[in-house]
Parts: sequence; structure tokens; C-alpha cells
Amino acid sequence: MSEATDIEDARVVRARISASPITVESCAAAVESASAGAVVTFAGVVRDHDEGRGVTALGYTAHPDAEATLRAVAAEIAARHPAVTIAVEHRTGDLVVGDVALACAVASAHRGAAFAACSELVNEIKKRVQIWKEQSFDDGSSEWVASLG
Repeated sequence: MSEATDIEDARVVRARISASPITVESCAAAVESASAGAVVTFAGVVRDHDEGRGVTALGYTAHPDAEATLRAVAAEIAARHPAVTIAVEHRTGDLVVGDVALACAVASAHRGAAFAACSELVNEIKKRVQIWKEQSFDDGSSEWVASLG
């Protein structure tokens, strides 16, 4: 492992898939430090609608490689934004409206770097991490959606 990779890994303090509830507060606590003037968080929350249909629940399923991909994405964002520290978690299993499906926090000395890295992190996770969701609708139907959608 190169020194640069060691530094990137040290700045990714958490990157995991969890079957248990997750919170942005836990991610924020993991990245807080005396040098961090900004901690930007994101919570991807199960909402009660999708494309005009009422959603009652979601089921998330992760590929066996999903956690490794999540770690790789976080490390890449850390490499592109050398002044940030990252914590990120994605939930699997059955969730209901209001549950947190994706939680992340990015800390930096300045807000610009933290906001940019957090936005890129969420976008890359949605593109690349192998997690699928099954949406259950209020009419009794359901459908599978690739990625985090």
C-alpha cells in the first residue's frame, strides 16, 4: 500500500453497509475534530412517494461486493479532496417511510471542500454501489429499482 493510499484510508473513518439503523449523527461524530470548521451531512430518507405513486416501504439488497465498492468510492473522493474526512453508511433490509437509507458526513477546515466532497460522494454512491431497492406502493404493487435511485 502506498503512503498516499494510507493517508486516504485514514481520512475514510467509516464506509460500511449495515442491516441495523444508521444516523447522520453517528457519521458526524466519527469525522468531527478540532481542525474541522465544517461538517456537512446528508441523510437519504425513505419518502412516501415516487413518481406520483404512494410508497409504503422499501427493501434494500446489497451485492456481496457493495461494501468494498462503497469503501473504494469514499477513498476516491478523499483522494480528490485531500482536506476532508469521510464517514458513510448505507442501510440494507426492510425500511419504512422516514427511515435513513444513506447517511454520510464530510468534515473539512472549510465549508466549500466539505460541501463539494459530500455532494460528489452521494452522487458516486448512487452511480456505482451495487445496492438495489424494492419499492412497495400503497396500491399493493411493488417494483425493483437499480441502485439507490
